[in-house]
Amino acid sequence: MSAKPPTDQPDVSEPTSDGFVRGLSQFIGGPLGSHAVKPGSRPGRFWTAPRIVLLMTCLVLAFSWVQKSPCMDGNWQKNVQYTRYCYTDVLALYYAEGINEGKVPYVDHPVEYPVVTGYFMGALGLPVHWYGQDHPDINQGSWFYNVNALVLSLLAVATAAIILALRRRRPWDAAIFALSPILLLTATINWDFLAIAFAIFGLWLWVQRKPVWAGVFFGLGAAAKLWPLFILGPILILALRTGRFRPFVSSFIATAVTWAVVNFPVYYWYHESWLRFFRLNSERPIDWGTFWYIGRYIDGKWASGNEGDQGPFQWLSNHVPTLNYVSYALFGLACLGILLLGLLAPRRPRLSQVAFLVVAAFLIFSKVWSQQYVLWLLPLIVLARPKWGAVIAWSIAEVGYLAAFYAELIGAGGKSVIPEGTFVLASTARLVTVAVLFGLVAREIWRPELDVVRQSYDGADPDAGPLDGPEAPWLAGFRRTFGFGPSQEAVAVPDEPELAEAYRK
Repeated sequence: MSAKPPTDQPDVSEPTSDGFVRGLSQFIGGPLGSHAVKPGSRPGRFWTAPRIVLLMTCLVLAFSWVQKSPCMDGNWQKNVQYTRYCYTDVLALYYAEGINEGKVPYVDHPVEYPVVTGYFMGALGLPVHWYGQDHPDINQGSWFYNVNALVLSLLAVATAAIILALRRRRPWDAAIFALSPILLLTATINWDFLAIAFAIFGLWLWVQRKPVWAGVFFGLGAAAKLWPLFILGPILILALRTGRFRPFVSSFIATAVTWAVVNFPVYYWYHESWLRFFRLNSERPIDWGTFWYIGRYIDGKWASGNEGDQGPFQWLSNHVPTLNYVSYALFGLACLGILLLGLLAPRRPRLSQVAFLVVAAFLIFSKVWSQQYVLWLLPLIVLARPKWGAVIAWSIAEVGYLAAFYAELIGAGGKSVIPEGTFVLASTARLVTVAVLFGLVAREIWRPELDVVRQSYDGADPDAGPLDGPEAPWLAGFRRTFGFGPSQEAVAVPDEPELAEAYRK
């Protein structure tokens, strides 16, 4: 049988178990001694480690609200939304989508987002508009933003709580999420925490061996932002390794049915409005700061002074349908590589590791990479590779990109702030750091002895859920085809009929 975490709860990891944090601790006296009381672990104390982390999350979100306060009145003069880093789609789209005029999303106005996000916008925005009609002295936009910020912040706290629930032996890992400058600056730029909360709660339900309910939440997440749908791919890889497909099929069907049910009203009665999201993403050109944007800039430098020369990225920029196919093909090849990695690795990868790789690959090759998309990766990297050093380097690159992006937007208005090359450099730094995180997670899949999460769980996989157990017999032959021996989890199915039947299920 495969190893499973024991039911009794051992001592949780200490904050200085991470090498980077241990080094920083030298400034305050060094790491905890072997007989020291670990912070938040003394019995009977109110301030346990999870409560400390949740408090950190609440404080950072409160600072985020303060940081966005210069933009709350909607009086965005002299580029204040960019110079103070307080821009938010939430406030801008209250007016752009006509909610301030009482327009119902999809019914009176096509919305550029999937339906759950549109439902959410209407559910919060229309009551604000109706209240504002009876109270003309209030600022409807400010009220709309504040109500949304409150709900999105609650979803962010819930996300932190789920991370804590998924890593009971490693509660301090969630501090990477709680204290992230990414959370501070981007938590309420858009409605991404809707999809994030649904997806992370779906992961928790998967770990609780409830694949149908996990699929329900993956479907809700995919109906808010498309990316939670990608989690089904990693589940399929793990199902292939174990030979147990029933949990995957259950989740897949539940995801598809949930997505279809929540989309059906808009699809059936307001079909053109429903198509708006898909048409927009199909027609959108190369977006700021993407891999394709960087390539187009290099093309321009290469062709400078050579009239008529056109590099491949510039050509793709002028032929968006072909760009779409190339982008999808590269993402597909990346997924194929992830599939081979997942099948050839010496141990079955953890679900969060493979999920991070798939979502990161999507962003790396996507033609659109909005500044708030970074939030998709934040909880996944905490679950996949909770090591502070690389995450801090990535966070610095993301903050640098955000600063350069806002400077570039000011420049687009006619007031040059930074050279174009500086923005491309910041974009490249973001792209490279995400690629480095991708490589580090892939390395720990290939060398599971480096995985600190497995170390804390005595070598077991805390993310396995219903796919815990021995591996499928076909995997040994597949690995031999590529020159590898048996995997570390190639345990035979037990002879006892009851246990054998349990494993087959």
